[in-house]
Amino acid sequence: MARITASVYTSHVPAIGAAIDLGKTQEDYWQPLFKGYEYSKQWMKDNKPDVIFLVYNDHATAFSLDLIPTFAIGTAAEYQPADEGWGPRPVPVVKGHPQLASHIAQSVIQQDFDLTIVNKMAVDHGLTVPLSLMCGQPEAWPCPVIPFAVNVVQYPVPSGQRCYNLGKAIRKAVESYDEDLNVHIWGTGGMSHQLQGARAGLINREWDNAWLDKLITDPDAAAATPHIDYVREAGSEGIELVMWLIARGAMADIADKQHPISVKHRFYHVPASNTAVGHVILEN
Repeated sequence: MARITASVYTSHVPAIGAAIDLGKTQEDYWQPLFKGYEYSKQWMKDNKPDVIFLVYNDHATAFSLDLIPTFAIGTAAEYQPADEGWGPRPVPVVKGHPQLASHIAQSVIQQDFDLTIVNKMAVDHGLTVPLSLMCGQPEAWPCPVIPFAVNVVQYPVPSGQRCYNLGKAIRKAVESYDEDLNVHIWGTGGMSHQLQGARAGLINREWDNAWLDKLITDPDAAAATPHIDYVREAGSEGIELVMWLIARGAMADIADKQHPISVKHRFYHVPASNTAVGHVILEN
């Protein structure tokens, strides 16, 4: 059967992609951030998955405010990098895995989660920046990717508990697929940041790291974090962290406490374009 062997969590700041694309990774401002991903790029080479299930949010690129699905799974064979106003990023086309994606959609919907099936969409920095951070600048991404977009842009947005429970359903779906595949699940977005209003530029190191502690050691408590706490403590865009809970809910220790997880890497850095960057790698 297919199995989820690891989960990756990372911020997806658009300026990080620009720094990579424009060759600025060794500049004084950016070097400390990219140093935190050196281990991750080697780990990715040493633990190459067959498929990545990548949870992210679209930034009004594939979905405008006219139509915003709460959860949308990509079932296409490929996805073009999106033009977000300054041209598409110079990164490889994202190859999909329609068979596994369709199977997950079928299974998760039968577990009473409503998904939107997307057969054509462009993918923006929410998906491509994490791939760049973990894989560098290859000619092609190392494996197929299943995009899973979550609405954290227009209220109402899904609760952390709903996302956590969805992760459990995704694990069951993957494990019921009858091909021997090594699957990684990634949760992206966050950490604390606010892009507008009187609190623009808000970063809360203490809250971010306390939440990371809970994500790793007490995910039930992390999942129970109410929306108002994210907004108050981590800024209006801090709500993106609920997407990390999908990846955490899919890990083996959630289904069976006899299967502990291993923390392979943890990193935190501020600022990156007025955003706190968090990053964790967990293995089953």
